[in-house]
Amino acid sequence: MPLSLSKHGISVEVKRISGGEEVKKRLESMGFTVGAMVTIVSELAGSLIVSVKDSRIALNQDLANRIFVAV
Repeated sequence: MPLSLSKHGISVEVKRISGGEEVKKRLESMGFTVGAMVTIVSELAGSLIVSVKDSRIALNQDLANRIFVAV
């Protein structure tokens, strides 16, 4: 399921990232790699605030829909 559909406060594992090479490299540089654990901290104005690898990152809805996760 896309990260944007995950529940707040539950850790999920990144399984796949869709999109072009540029998008994949951008997300990987922010810590969104296959196997990484991600937690949605909050939602603000349509963007998600997520915790990944000891960092908090804001993602717009489009990028959050490209990250596929599993519980």
